[in-house]
Amino acid sequence: MPDFIGLIASFLLIHVIFDFYLQPKSWVIAKRTHKYRSWALYIHSLLHGAGLIFPALIFGIDWTLIIYAIALVTTTHFAIDLWKVVMPKGDSFSYFLIDQVLHILVLVCIAFFLSDGVSVAALVQSKNLDNVMLVSFAYLLILKPTSIVIGSILKKYPLSSQGSTQANGLIAGGELIGYLERTLILTFTLTGSYTAVGFVIAAKSIFRFGELNKSDDRSMTEYVLIGSLLSVVITTIVGTLTTLLCLNSFSSLSFYKP
Repeated sequence: MPDFIGLIASFLLIHVIFDFYLQPKSWVIAKRTHKYRSWALYIHSLLHGAGLIFPALIFGIDWTLIIYAIALVTTTHFAIDLWKVVMPKGDSFSYFLIDQVLHILVLVCIAFFLSDGVSVAALVQSKNLDNVMLVSFAYLLILKPTSIVIGSILKKYPLSSQGSTQANGLIAGGELIGYLERTLILTFTLTGSYTAVGFVIAAKSIFRFGELNKSDDRSMTEYVLIGSLLSVVITTIVGTLTTLLCLNSFSSLSFYKP
């Protein structure tokens, strides 16, 4: 039987090709318009299931198992896509994200079942599980919790009436910008790419503060500057601590003798 990484990689490749490159926009419109009566929904689901034939040929998977996998992928893909198109805001980003996560979870479960040498017990007892959980916690920490902390701190710095009006627009888009910025900084910090961290900070400074420097509202400039620096400082500290804890974990494992 194939290994888990190779199998899930081939499944994800098939998913991306059929879900994004081989699905015409007319099919997407047809699914939204006709819902379960759309022929595009049935063909699209069948193609996703049939796509698993390629990994079956490459890895030599038993045809009985792959037939069950094809049926499962076809059925679940149909159900997930139908759920998405019948929802009132099914074309929003949040529903797109949920849709993709559900599809990938199905593929992960199938790959887990078909792969060799992978079990729940083996994953739980894996030496790298602690590091995976630690890094996952770090990413979750720098998103919503950090935004709340920054927002609470910025409340101490009042804006002028003009600045207050402008801040509403900044906050609306600034939260998403902050998420992306902190995700990049944490990723680069964890991988030791500190030069790239500097590039992200410099790029944001050019685009974010170029317009503010032309403004006569000093309070607005200070408001944005404090928020940006807090975002960078908190993320850098979280990334550094996470890296040190992961290194200590690897070090302790290397000297551990049962």
